[in-house]
Amino acid sequence: MTPTNQRGESIRVMHPLFQEGQGGSIPTSPLQMRLETIPFRQARSLNRLWHSRLPRFGTGAVEDMQFLSYGAAFEGRLFAVAIWSNPAARNLPQRTWLELRRLAVSPERPPQTCSWMLGVMARLIRKRLAEIVKLISYHDLGVHSGTIYKAAGWIATTINDNGNWTRKSRHRPKAQSESPKQRWEKCLTIEQPNISEPSV
Repeated sequence: MTPTNQRGESIRVMHPLFQEGQGGSIPTSPLQMRLETIPFRQARSLNRLWHSRLPRFGTGAVEDMQFLSYGAAFEGRLFAVAIWSNPAARNLPQRTWLELRRLAVSPERPPQTCSWMLGVMARLIRKRLAEIVKLISYHDLGVHSGTIYKAAGWIATTINDNGNWTRKSRHRPKAQSESPKQRWEKCLTIEQPNISEPSV
């Protein structure tokens, strides 16, 4: 095992003090996993390791932020991470909308992990943050079709044609992807169908 892989594996451990005997099993269904809040730094590190299209999050100048981050764990190891923040586009509601900025999964994750996470996170956020009425996310039209959002009951809305969030008043680093982005929305104020999920 290379030093890089060793570092990646250590980042995946949920509770380092209790990793004895853990880490060998791989879940066969997302229903075997447990969704937990995790530190942003851990989520960002695993996003860098797993996200092929958008490994970078932010400029790197800030080591830690109070972004809501989730990890899908099984027997003490993480198999997927998600990072939420206020909408990156400042013209969108900043206090009542929440944007899924990254969703990254391990190559070992079970099928349907992403859609399962989207469904569970929506319910957790509804319970945790009563002020949030809508969730949004974007998928890269250059490489994805949005299947995970459709499966989780999200609705496709607008498309950002240029794929670049930089504005004259707000310069940002060169985009990691300049393909058009499809926006998806999930309203939290409407009762959603009950979908089976593990205890969280």
